[in-house]
Amino acid sequence: MIAVLIVSWNVRELLRACLLSLQRYPATSHEQSIIVVDNASGDGTLEMLYRDFPEVCVVANPTNRGFTGGNNDGLRKIDSILDPDFILLLNPDTEVTPGALDALLACAEAHPQAGVIGPQLRYPDGDVQSSRRRFPTFWTALFESTWLQPIAPRAVLDHYYVRDRRDDEACEVDWVVGAAMLVRREAYRQVGGLDEHNFFMYSEELDWCRRIKAAGWQVLYEPRARVVHHEGKSSAQVSAQRMIYFNTSKVRYFAKHHGRLQATALRLVLLGMFAWQWALEGAKWLAGHRRALRAERMRAYARVLRSGLR
Repeated sequence: MIAVLIVSWNVRELLRACLLSLQRYPATSHEQSIIVVDNASGDGTLEMLYRDFPEVCVVANPTNRGFTGGNNDGLRKIDSILDPDFILLLNPDTEVTPGALDALLACAEAHPQAGVIGPQLRYPDGDVQSSRRRFPTFWTALFESTWLQPIAPRAVLDHYYVRDRRDDEACEVDWVVGAAMLVRREAYRQVGGLDEHNFFMYSEELDWCRRIKAAGWQVLYEPRARVVHHEGKSSAQVSAQRMIYFNTSKVRYFAKHHGRLQATALRLVLLGMFAWQWALEGAKWLAGHRRALRAERMRAYARVLRSGLR
């Protein structure tokens, strides 16, 4: 059996499309069950689920437990009512394509030491979305998704993003993006669930893959399985909060796996970058350039600075 686990927050129509894709292109080699954890959405998600998808098992959280807490709630629900061999963590802003689930399961059956398998993610226009990684270093953490990324030494990010391997080449990696990841239940039960103490969202799949690899399992990338990903629709709803979660999770990952010294250095450098961006937006505001936009960005950067990324 494969249990598909989806955590949703205020993306009703994207979730509907995701569930319809699972209905159209289900796993044929294994029995399939679907569990949706709703993190207190206010957009009618629960009503839609109960009305249109009565076969789906719904966990209705009274508060937003984040990606990490929501998935752990779903994992506990699965443990209590199902006995699957595999669990597919799937974002609500994804759609599976024909044969994707069977390709993931075939890969898992062919590689019994695979604890995690990630599909090839694609944008809605068909372009390949980067979804496989090597473990981050201090330098990749510094450059990734900051304003320094365009000027980063190419070799640093090429190694991190596994650009030395073709997009259509199956390979072992260190971790895969959590938008879609097949987890062998035996591996999950060995290492436990996601670390919701340190991660509300972002870096939780990195930490999980690291723990699973440390327990002796492999993490594989299987490009024959393709999943469309409408990237970041839930997190995009709150821009400043997204920046806080993303960068705080980076710092906490480094504190957990590389020690307090590297984590503190990373935190201070990232805060310095946000202070520079706040000052730059302030200068543009003083110059009278699109003042409403500059004020909005200054408020967002100020929120990040006040958080301290702790």
